[in-house]
Amino acid sequence: MEATQLEAQQAAPLPQQGRGPALKLPGKKKKWLKRGFILLAAGAAIWFFFLRPKPAMAGASAQYTAAAATLRDLTVQVDASGALAPIESYQVSTLISGEILEAPFEVGDYLEKGSLLYQMDAGEARTALQQAQLSLRQAQLSYDQTLSGLTPAAGAAGVVQKVHVSKGDLVSPGTPIADIADSSTMTLELPFLSTDAARLSPGQSAQVTIDGTLEVLPGTVERVAAADLVGTGGALVRQVTIRVNNPGALTAGRSATASVGEIPCAGSGVFAENMRQTVVAQGSGQVTAVHVSAGSAVSAGTALVTLGGEGADSALESASIALETARLSLQRAQDALENYTITCPISGTVIEKNFKAGDKAKGVESGALAVVFDMSRLKLPLKINELNIGQVQPGQRVDITAEALPGQVFHGTVDRVSINGTTTNGFTTYPVTVVLDEFGALNPGMNVSAHVIVDQAKQVLCIPLAAVEGDGTVLVAGPGAVAGDGVTVLDPSKAERRTVELGRSNQDYVEITSGLEEGELVLVAQQTAEAPSGSVVVSMGG
Repeated sequence: MEATQLEAQQAAPLPQQGRGPALKLPGKKKKWLKRGFILLAAGAAIWFFFLRPKPAMAGASAQYTAAAATLRDLTVQVDASGALAPIESYQVSTLISGEILEAPFEVGDYLEKGSLLYQMDAGEARTALQQAQLSLRQAQLSYDQTLSGLTPAAGAAGVVQKVHVSKGDLVSPGTPIADIADSSTMTLELPFLSTDAARLSPGQSAQVTIDGTLEVLPGTVERVAAADLVGTGGALVRQVTIRVNNPGALTAGRSATASVGEIPCAGSGVFAENMRQTVVAQGSGQVTAVHVSAGSAVSAGTALVTLGGEGADSALESASIALETARLSLQRAQDALENYTITCPISGTVIEKNFKAGDKAKGVESGALAVVFDMSRLKLPLKINELNIGQVQPGQRVDITAEALPGQVFHGTVDRVSINGTTTNGFTTYPVTVVLDEFGALNPGMNVSAHVIVDQAKQVLCIPLAAVEGDGTVLVAGPGAVAGDGVTVLDPSKAERRTVELGRSNQDYVEITSGLEEGELVLVAQQTAEAPSGSVVVSMGG
């Protein structure tokens, strides 16, 4: 202080002319006076720069208080804010235009997923669906016929009498493939007098006599004609068909007679095979395989040959495409019809009903027909800055408060942390979703404050963060540095600069993992700075 006063005296200007009479001194006295001033100024400079006590921190004007390193419960949390929303919401809309026939719900109703919301007039859609169904049936039939045409098959059981084609032959629709006959049973058509035939009925036993050998075989009346014919000699007769099991020697064209009980026939007849058919090709192609030969026994549906080649493959592919096209058309028609019935997409409460029965919807121009909220849980979307996002993990507890409900604290859980950040003016935030299972009187849309609990520790050594410099050192009070109240700093020059290891921290407090002992006093510079938005907050408990 003394040196400062001397400096001020040296710096004061001497009186000048016009300001009163100047003091006149002898020449030698002036010289010694000037030398005295110079010596005083030099001494003051030496004291200021080399001999005066130096403060421990930069800035001689800094003020300090003391704080003790103490054990505390430490809770580290990330703060953010946002607006609550239902866990799921849905705006019901439609692409269909038409009259609304039914709307059996009201605002406030709770609806299960799938419940009817709107039934619209679907007359034209039903007609289109029926047409699509018919088109599909036609396409399926065409495909089946084309496919079966590639493997001509026997129409009934029998024995192959003749094969008309060989491997490599080209065939077209109507080309004979094979002759098949069933001679396991034979039929014999005989004339009976009309009066006798009237006494016969199907199922009666008959005795058949083979002409020439007179062999008698059992038979069964199969059919009695209803109309009379004129027989030999002008007598009226009716044709009676008798079936006979072929013992193996009967052939078509052989003649025989028969009697039913005591009623004889009025003439002879010839045996005929039970079935004879010529299988023909239904499509075009090349014979790629022959599966039977003359004498082969076949059953109904047995493939006789296989057709292939470019033409056959092309026909099958065309039929397949037509079938698939018809199926897609039917699916579109079914989907279109379903669009006329609008059901609740989620289980929830109706918040808005904008259309009722009798109204006409105009597709997307109608906007939301209704709004449904799932209020079983609430969600809270947050934006966490890039400095803190690494501390936030799914499953962490979140304490939530709302100005609308003072004094109440609600609890949620971090459900999802997204890495799809948004950068604005060089600052990036990341979306985090919090879910509340219990939310009391909270409602969707309310603005709330969220405190994500990222870490908690019991009884850790802490000091104010302001006591730590950027190089990780603190000023530890020595003897005489702090007053007896443990807070007032008397002499900062009696503090020791010490390096410490830091743990969890934010703008208020920091954990000390080594370098300090409980109870030691550190100097805290009384310099304030606004904390950046979204920073980590540390809550301290005694």
